[in-house]
Amino acid sequence: MVRPAQTPQQRRANEKFQKDQEARRGKSEDQLKKTKEVVKAPISPLWLVLLGFVVFGGIIVEVFSRFFLR
Repeated sequence: MVRPAQTPQQRRANEKFQKDQEARRGKSEDQLKKTKEVVKAPISPLWLVLLGFVVFGGIIVEVFSRFFLR
């Protein structure tokens, strides 16, 4: 039986999977969970947009009023 050759994309995926499996060997589940903790931003994107609007929106309104409303 002849096995089909791997495509370069399959080969890269297999190498990535193999590296991940080698990194997991010999570690407990607790150690694996600690390495995959997701770090969340201390402020939500909604508040960042609102803060940006307050800061930069005021600048844009001021520039607009100076050039076009005089």
